[in-house]
Amino acid sequence: MKNEPISESETDANAARGEGSTGKFGPYPIGGGAPLVLLCGPDVVEGEEITLRAARAVKAIAAKHGVSLIFKCSFDKANRSSIHSFRGPGIDKGLEVLARVKEETGLPVVTDVHETWQAERAAQVADVLQIPAFLCRQTDLLVACARSGRAVNIKKGQFIAPADMRHAVRKIREGGGSEILLTERGSSFGYQNLVVDMRSLPIMRALGVPVCFDATHSVQLPGAAGDSTGGDRRFIRPLARAAAAAGIDALFLEVHENPDAALCDGPNSLDFAGLDLLLTEVCAIRAALRNIGEEH
Repeated sequence: MKNEPISESETDANAARGEGSTGKFGPYPIGGGAPLVLLCGPDVVEGEEITLRAARAVKAIAAKHGVSLIFKCSFDKANRSSIHSFRGPGIDKGLEVLARVKEETGLPVVTDVHETWQAERAAQVADVLQIPAFLCRQTDLLVACARSGRAVNIKKGQFIAPADMRHAVRKIREGGGSEILLTERGSSFGYQNLVVDMRSLPIMRALGVPVCFDATHSVQLPGAAGDSTGGDRRFIRPLARAAAAAGIDALFLEVHENPDAALCDGPNSLDFAGLDLLLTEVCAIRAALRNIGEEH
């Protein structure tokens, strides 16, 4: 993957096909004509068996649609509305569960890290380390993830201009990292609301890295549920379709076997049937874009 920003002419050519420059992210090729990379799973580890059930279900759906799956689940969600909110089992038990997922399903995994000391520990299990949106400016955390040798997914902060993510990219590169993904997950729009500016996808792709759209966190309503964050899953599919049309290399989705009973982020999670339908739509849009590129 090139370290320099891609040219405007190359950006335009790739945009016509809905594709970015070709590179590698974790175990998969990404961008260009590579299959869509899907980062997908429950928000947080709620227990070993429920996490394994989710991994099996998501693996089957991803295989059906021919997408490259990285199973997503967090061992700890430090950014909670209330001190009493469920956060997960912690790093020791959480990584143990993720290691079991890898062993049983053969899937690569991605998980959040919130503090510098967690990067090396998490990298012993995770194939991809994820920087939460609120921490995307934390230099020491970015550098620690880069030095782990793992691929890094950086969520764009709700308060950051897309072009300013170049600083986060530079921190990873100067820390020794080369496999970088930038994820759009909405921008603050007044109080307790987010809005998605689809222009951010080509803007961030022009930094010379692949881009991802987080369709589930983009429909959050921060703090709107009183002691927790609300959300409106009705808008997950429309936003994912729009992002696919704008051009993405990866898609981030949180799922749960019963979203209304999820211990974290249920209002903005899909069930497995919803995931299947959404991927049908997104893959059809990507195929249409490829056909347009081939015709022109």
